[in-house]
Formats: sequence, structure tokens, C-alpha cells
Amino acid sequence: MSVKIGNIDLGEFPLLLAPMEDVSDPPFRFVCKQNGVDMMYTEFISSEGLIRDAAKSRQKLDIFEYERPIGIQIFGSDINTMREATEIASHVNPDLIDINYGCPVKNVACRGAGASLLQDVEKMVAMTKAVVEATPLPVTVKTRLGWDDNTKNVYEVAERLQDVGIQALSIHGRTRAQLYKGQADWRMIRDIKHNPRIRIPIFGNGDVDSVEKAAAWRMEYEVDGIMIGRASIGYPWIFREIKHFFNTGERLAGPTIIERVDVCRTHLQKSVEWKGDKTGIFEMRRHYANYFKGIPHFKEYRMRLVSLTDINDIHAVLDEISEQFEMEVA
Repeated sequence: MSVKIGNIDLGEFPLLLAPMEDVSDPPFRFVCKQNGVDMMYTEFISSEGLIRDAAKSRQKLDIFEYERPIGIQIFGSDINTMREATEIASHVNPDLIDINYGCPVKNVACRGAGASLLQDVEKMVAMTKAVVEATPLPVTVKTRLGWDDNTKNVYEVAERLQDVGIQALSIHGRTRAQLYKGQADWRMIRDIKHNPRIRIPIFGNGDVDSVEKAAAWRMEYEVDGIMIGRASIGYPWIFREIKHFFNTGERLAGPTIIERVDVCRTHLQKSVEWKGDKTGIFEMRRHYANYFKGIPHFKEYRMRLVSLTDINDIHAVLDEISEQFEMEVA
């Protein structure tokens, strides 16, 4: 059976790209889409920034037809502001609106947004209801198990948010207190999927970083799909590799050095097209080490790449990498 969010058909077992601040922008989403991801989200967008018409927040609303289905994720601490931001986001015609109730970082959670709402379920429910009522689009939520080990309340959260109209729930298998430390615990995610009251799709998130883990956890935790975040940074091939394994039972060979260089070039080109030469080149610097992770003695090339300001010079170094390591990396 296909997994559906409203009228969005995601296929039998979708792979989702997690929204990641300073990562999942249109250039990054482009290379993930090329490698088979089933649904993506924007970086999370401040509701305050949207209603103030802040340039950075507005730019994050950029979505493209080839990205569909795609959701715009918003966060905030004020119900009325979230309602208004939902209306603004809906006008750019995404496929859905997603609410971030999971971000653990201090400058979000300590301002009453993100995972902070796990400490105030009544407000979370009221905010979610306001968002659902403010848009004709499906509304989904991403959250965590709870604020800390003593307040794991995602069971209640799942039921109550479903009751006010959300159409899918993604759960990161950690508490806010854990941040990204320790191991993600998917057992509570499985329990929610088994809850007879829960009718909406449940997606698991956290620590899926290999084909083998994706396959094992699909069977063990019986979720409707998997959301992948950090493991896709510099390695968008993870989506195609997992899908190939699901379809054939065989492991697909990893990308060659030529493929790594080609995808890195594409990412760079899209970054420059979207952000302009200066910003596009500068912000691409955070990705080079990830694209070429595991290649011996790569530090010299990385230092050169992050120091260059001309796109032609960067392409010349990528040519050199391709020639130097073609026989070493398979």
C-alpha cells in the first residue's frame, strides 16, 4: 500500500530528506532529488522572520517544480505569528506545511520554539490547530520523544496532534536533552505506530546512516518511512543505495570519484545560481570535506578548495582530484 499525506502519494516506503538548517537549501535538495529522495523539506523558517519580511526567511521559501513533493517547515513561539506565517508560506504553493517541534538548539528551544513546545503540550496543540486552520494544505509535524528522560510525552503528542488535524508525524528518536548525542531510540516510535488510535503515517528519524540499518529498522520498527538527515550530507547517494537494496536485496556499489566530483560540481553550480557567485562559493565550502570523506590525503585539496574565490579555479582543482584519485577510490 502507498503511504499518503493528504493527496500526496509517496509510494510504498518513502525516504524523506530531513530539514537541516544551513544544509537543506535548494542546491542541496537538487542533488538529493537526483538520487531518489521521495519527499523533501525546506530549511526551517522563522515565523517571526516571515511576518517581518526578513530577506533570509523569505529566501528560504524558494521552491522549484522539480522538487515536488516538498514541504515548507516553520517554527515559532507565538500562536498568532505561526498562523500568519502559515498563510504566507501557503501562498508559494508548497505541497504541505510542516511544523518544527523538534529543534533542540539553544537559540530556538530557549526562546519557546522548536522542542521547547514539548514542555507545553496545551500550547503545542493550540498552535497546531491554528496552523491547520490557516491553510488548505496538509500539515505535518516533526518532533522528538520528549524534553528529557523524565518527560517523554510523544505518545500524548501524537494522539492530540492527530486529533487537531495533522496528516503525518516524523519523530526523532532522542529527547531534547540528548541533542544529537547517544543513540536514537526508535522503540517509542514503533509503539506509536502500533497504537490503534493512530491513523496517520509515522516516519522514523535519527541515526539511519547505512543501507543495512535502514533495512533492519524498517522491519524492526515498522514505520511508514524513514527520514534521513546528517547521513545525506556529502552523500546524497544514500537514498539511491537504500532504494536499490529494498528493491533487489543487493548492495549498490558506492559512488566513484568521478561521480563524487560530478555531484560536487552540480551542487556548486546550483549554489552559485541561487545565491550568486560570492555567497554561493563561500557557503559551498562547508560541503567539500563531506563529498570526499575517506579519500586519503585529501586535506591539501580541501584547504585549496576553501581558499578559492573563483569558480573556474575551483573546477580546476576538482579536475585535479578526479584525475589524481580515479584509480584509488571505487
